[in-house]
Amino acid sequence: MIDLTFAVAPFGLEPLVAFTLTPVAGADGLFTLVGVGTTASGVTAPKMFLLDAAVHLPDYAPSLSDEQAATIGLTAPEDAMLLVVATPGASGTTVNLLAPVVVNARTSVGAQFILEQQDLPLRAELAAR
Repeated sequence: MIDLTFAVAPFGLEPLVAFTLTPVAGADGLFTLVGVGTTASGVTAPKMFLLDAAVHLPDYAPSLSDEQAATIGLTAPEDAMLLVVATPGASGTTVNLLAPVVVNARTSVGAQFILEQQDLPLRAELAAR
């Protein structure tokens, strides 16, 4: 389990900035992101599923702006942990490639960024490996 602090609350989870990132047992590169506290709408401990892009999407290489990298204190690409939100559904799992969660592995500070001027889908089907 990793305690994360978000520089800006993730979309839909405002005002939460404290989370735990926990690996899912038996599922390489799958994590749950659980909020610590209550959202503005009164929801307690929201949970999202995140996939490690290095494990599941090795060709996914979005570009962050200098401003985005500075938001989480990221100075070297190798310090970035790139995660994508996964949404399970009846017909399969989709991943959000347009708004990844990027974590500075050195500091455990993260943020969800909307990638501008990059032709990436909001809901991409996750292919079986």
